[in-house]
Amino acid sequence: MHTFLIATGLVGLAEIGDKTQLLALVLAARFRKPWPIVAGILAATLINHALASALGAWLVSVTGPQLMRWILGIGFIAMALWTLVPDRFDEDDAPPRSSRGVFVTTLVAFFIAEMGDKTQIATVALAAREQAMWGVVAGTTLGMMIANVPAVLLGDRLSGRLPIAWMHRGAALVFALLGVATLLYS
Repeated sequence: MHTFLIATGLVGLAEIGDKTQLLALVLAARFRKPWPIVAGILAATLINHALASALGAWLVSVTGPQLMRWILGIGFIAMALWTLVPDRFDEDDAPPRSSRGVFVTTLVAFFIAEMGDKTQIATVALAAREQAMWGVVAGTTLGMMIANVPAVLLGDRLSGRLPIAWMHRGAALVFALLGVATLLYS
């Protein structure tokens, strides 16, 4: 349960103002069909984060505990710094209107946007650190949904009212604390 809660909170905070949250806003404005968008986000996140968690579990199996501790500690501190840099989303980044349907368009767009994103990398690191792959997948997926479903349902009315800079700072603090804790206590 501990792993699930950490993963949920960490990704939920890190996702505020993230490129994929901005993508959710654009998809909601473009298609005006919230439930297929939400379903596409859920499916893309489950697939992406299951693969990322599997990678994290594999990394633990091929590195020694000392090396992994340093990689994870430094990685979490780097994630803290990365979180302080807000993402930008250009209209050119938005997926085009598609005949494939809202669900498939959202699934593909979110899966691709999440590749190499800070929440995907955090999922790899959490799975390696916590060694509880399914707790990490469930928690990071819930964190993504907590951040993105309101963006889809409330659209741009919500985006101007969130203190995004403070959310970025909070997520950065959590990443930094995880990095220090990993270096000192693992």
